[in-house]
Amino acid sequence: MALSTAFTKLFGVRHPIALAPMGGSAGGALTAAVSRGGGLGLLGSGDGDPDWLAREVPLIRRGTAQPWGVGLLTWRIDARAVERVLEHRPRAVMFSFGNPSAYAESVRRAGAALIVQVTDMEEARQAVDLGADVIVAQGTESGGHGARHGRSTLPFVPLVVDLAGPVPVLAAGGIADGRGLAAVLALGAAGALIGTRFQATAEALVHPSVSAALVDGRGEDTERSRVLDIVRGSRWPSRYTARTLGHPYLDRWRDREPELAADARARQDYQDDVARGVVPPLPVWAGEAVDLVTDLPPAAGLVGAMADGAEEALRRAGRP
Repeated sequence: MALSTAFTKLFGVRHPIALAPMGGSAGGALTAAVSRGGGLGLLGSGDGDPDWLAREVPLIRRGTAQPWGVGLLTWRIDARAVERVLEHRPRAVMFSFGNPSAYAESVRRAGAALIVQVTDMEEARQAVDLGADVIVAQGTESGGHGARHGRSTLPFVPLVVDLAGPVPVLAAGGIADGRGLAAVLALGAAGALIGTRFQATAEALVHPSVSAALVDGRGEDTERSRVLDIVRGSRWPSRYTARTLGHPYLDRWRDREPELAADARARQDYQDDVARGVVPPLPVWAGEAVDLVTDLPPAAGLVGAMADGAEEALRRAGRP
């Protein structure tokens, strides 16, 4: 059985799998490995920092001749950041968390595919109206940032698929193996955008302590909150919270976000605790499927293994 979908046909890739462009961990080596393995690697550029692009894009070019793309945080960028990314001639540019309408035409002129991640139906309608080539429907199970008042992947994906019509939809959130990929294909998605599972691979740009935490982590230990954004001084919009593994500051400030935001001393305490090694320097972003992360394999082989697992799951389900 070949898992051929509108997504694989659009990009000429073997498997309906894309790398979530995770800031700080989806670097050039991981992007190249996912593309080399038959998926679509997406570099986690974030704000389009030129030094990051200059360092990581050559790793992609040395690592694969297959299609790859770049992911940007819409709320953090401007037109110049998009132009910097397009100078590297990615096959796709993905925008997340904000309205990308100001940048769509630049992406089209450059001949790149426009991928838009959405977290609710309002954003989904906006992406359809914008003429996105691919829409990513992100459920609240996902690790890292997502909608404060979003929907779970299972009910959200079919709604976006119905709305999008012929536009390929990728599902994101709570997908970490072939069974999850098979499930979202059955929902009508054209593939999956996967983060946490790829964050725990040999090529991910994460500290060994983060890798260990992901392997040992459990879904019930994850929590979606703004606490760690506030205490770190991050400017993330309040409508997007972050799912992480447990953290002492979550326990200390849970359900007290306004009080924390007004407490400059608490933010200084956090910095002091980081400096002393009392708390890790960065949160451990992790989705609810983190229980399925049990090792740190090379990403290229993981892509094929997930596709094989999806084919097997679909066969067992009696798909013709």
